[in-house]
Amino acid sequence: MPRHLTELSNVQEFLDEVRLRPGMWIRGSSLQHLDSMLLGYGIATAVHGVEDNFDFWSPGDQGRFAHWLWQRLGRHSSLGWATEIEREAQQLDVPAIELFFTLLDEYRQECRPTEG
Repeated sequence: MPRHLTELSNVQEFLDEVRLRPGMWIRGSSLQHLDSMLLGYGIATAVHGVEDNFDFWSPGDQGRFAHWLWQRLGRHSSLGWATEIEREAQQLDVPAIELFFTLLDEYRQECRPTEG
């Protein structure tokens, strides 16, 4: 069931909302747009001194998700995770947003502690 933004406590919960209705959050289902949103989130948390276990960006680094993705794909890219997932999706002939969430689930399973 979709929730209001004020009910969310972290970026992982926000991504769960995006998964429910990607067309509402991401123009054209572009991972580049999602990447921009996440970058803005990361910058805002840094500027405001908010502690968050943020996997998609840190100052001077692409973030833990990107490092995991490079290992998963067996290559590195300076273009960023969004571009590489879009390229991979095109090769596999699947929607990029669908592949992103499949990879995010794998990442969460392998790298994120279970909450609760």
